[in-house]
Amino acid sequence: MSSDVSPLDRYSRQMRVPGIGKTGQERILNSRVTLCGVGALGTVLANTLVRAGVGHIRIIDRDFIEPSNLQRQVLFDESDVAANLPKAEAAANKLRLINSNVKIESVVADIDRTNIEELCKDADLILDGTDNFEVRYLINDVAVKLNKPWVYGGAVGTAGMTMTILPHETPCLRCVFEASPGPGEVGTCETAGVLGPAVAVIASMQAAEAIKILAGKRDAINRELFQIDLWDNTSRRVKIARLLGKVDCPCCQRKQFQWLDGQFGAQTTSLCGRNAVQVSHRNNQKLDFAALAAQLSTSGTVSHNRFLLKFDVDEYQFTVFPDGRAIIKGTDDVEKARVLYAKYIGY
Repeated sequence: MSSDVSPLDRYSRQMRVPGIGKTGQERILNSRVTLCGVGALGTVLANTLVRAGVGHIRIIDRDFIEPSNLQRQVLFDESDVAANLPKAEAAANKLRLINSNVKIESVVADIDRTNIEELCKDADLILDGTDNFEVRYLINDVAVKLNKPWVYGGAVGTAGMTMTILPHETPCLRCVFEASPGPGEVGTCETAGVLGPAVAVIASMQAAEAIKILAGKRDAINRELFQIDLWDNTSRRVKIARLLGKVDCPCCQRKQFQWLDGQFGAQTTSLCGRNAVQVSHRNNQKLDFAALAAQLSTSGTVSHNRFLLKFDVDEYQFTVFPDGRAIIKGTDDVEKARVLYAKYIGY
């Protein structure tokens, strides 16, 4: 930008919004955000917050861009697919063109219990742009442990939901959803599809909450769980404030960070000489093979009996067991196997 133009001028319309003003905008400019995931939700979040002037954004994602992403992941285009770029790096390239005054830090990594605390410890806010529940519960653990606000969001099919968590001030994720859905219990983008506008609505609501928090306007924050279905034309607000201190939450009441400590979640093992990886999911629930088979049938070939489910897609062969454990043949890359498991089985 020209040296004779005030850095605040580009945000003049935002500063006119009641509740932001110059003071709120300066707070936004001096803020740091960790964005976990830069896919459908994450690209909308990153695009909005970089334009809003957030000072430093760390974007973390483990995946690469595929043609099917372009329908809803707004920072990417066909040239990114051709370049075979990681999502975090491709997003950072676009974001730097949008606002050169924002510090963009791209991290190409799989978020897990070993690195999430380091990635979030210096952030003023953590944002959920992920596509799986394991990372969301890790975010919740680390946010409560470090006393940092975060904004949950999820969208699949034509519906989505969002909730803002202010540790010790509002219920945390485990107050509302004590246990994560088991593998196959909820649809994924691969099995249920996803409508681009549903993603945009949820991510935009998350971004609005982020701006309120970063501008120091906690009194304006939404303290309810918001749900919307754009196909059915329905929306719902669930009052959750009463749950704070009224449920025996393992996380925010007992300070037991079970996901961060590794008591829950997935574990992976490369099976030597077999070009396969085993993903073990720590979940006490038994899989419903019939329901899972119905979800997967739109993506590949499925068969099952009471002992196991077989699923073939592209060059990969899944063998899934009732406890959620899966052997994925066709790769010996542990990180790739985790991506495939989340993509098709979900957790």
